[in-house]
Amino acid sequence: MKDGLGAIFLGKLILIIVIFLLSLFLFNYGIRKWLKVKRKKFFSYSHVNEKHERIDWIIRISFIFIFLFLPIINLSLPDSQWYLEPSFLMIIFINTVEITRSIMEWRYDSDENSYLFTISQLLFINLFIFFLFITNFFDWFI
Repeated sequence: MKDGLGAIFLGKLILIIVIFLLSLFLFNYGIRKWLKVKRKKFFSYSHVNEKHERIDWIIRISFIFIFLFLPIINLSLPDSQWYLEPSFLMIIFINTVEITRSIMEWRYDSDENSYLFTISQLLFINLFIFFLFITNFFDWFI
């Protein structure tokens, strides 16, 4: 690979990340205003209660074990399975954690619309990722 191709790839990757973060910020801002949900600290992950914290840690530890044993499972199979790809499992992990969060917010949070915000944010992220895969990342990385 030539040096210029690496810089072009990096520039396109940075552009997609910036577009994603900017669109997510604007989406979150609009949904928060519409649902009247309190803004949480940036890069903080607070649990709704201790039950949520226990469930969240069970999910996280389970996925760590899955990722640790994933190479062994993949090597034992004759062909690579799409559902055992790390990127697919990361999407499943994020969805599992956020759906758990939204259920706990729905059941236990005093802010009655916070679960709607979590679900709408998860749908937005999933649609963005789906759109990137369907368009083959806008055919930029071919």
